[in-house]
Amino acid sequence: MGKVGRPPQDPARQAERAHRILDAAAELILRWGYDKTTIDDVAKRAEVSKGTIYLHWKTRDELFSALLRRERVHMLAEVRRSEPATLSAVSGEIARTLLRRPLLKAVLSGDSEVLGKLTRQKRQGTGGLEPGDAFEGYLAELIRLGTVRDKPGDHIRVINSIVYGFLMLPGGASLPGDTIADLVADTVERAMSPGREPTDEQAAAMARATLDFLDAVEEIAQRRLAGSLGSKERMK
Repeated sequence: MGKVGRPPQDPARQAERAHRILDAAAELILRWGYDKTTIDDVAKRAEVSKGTIYLHWKTRDELFSALLRRERVHMLAEVRRSEPATLSAVSGEIARTLLRRPLLKAVLSGDSEVLGKLTRQKRQGTGGLEPGDAFEGYLAELIRLGTVRDKPGDHIRVINSIVYGFLMLPGGASLPGDTIADLVADTVERAMSPGREPTDEQAAAMARATLDFLDAVEEIAQRRLAGSLGSKERMK
């Protein structure tokens, strides 16, 4: 409950404030780098007090983690809007969209100019096809449908190796993002295809399973983001 004489803030206003702070943090980190961006800088850019930021996040690292979670939500939403119908299309769209988001790209590549001391931060969560019940269930369904072969196994490792391998390919920066994304999609298709064209019924079922999977992971990402935007005021 809120303090006597101090009505609780509207959750919608708190969320809007949190996103405004994250907008400011993203702008400053991309301009100056993480090491040179202070909480004072973010507060000034977002036009809030320093104390207000600490109502949402205890540390600068927590703020940055929330920022990356929001980047992942935006990336997944963009992938979903493209309505990919196959595993290879999903893989290609993730690569394409990730390359358009500078913060996620910086984490993936370990860009020390942007990340500074966070260069060693885990790359898991930057946007790839991560291990988890949703992805494992999706793969199992595609194998059941006969649209993905069941050999050699460990599909998650194979797919992530393809996606991240192309994204981190030496000299890859000289290639257009669309070219890299197309290479990812083509390689995943060659690695995962059962070697025959799907029937119309299989193709339709695969498309439904793909969109259901993306809906599920987007919901998970949104839930994680919501949990990282909380205000201390709201939890009293």
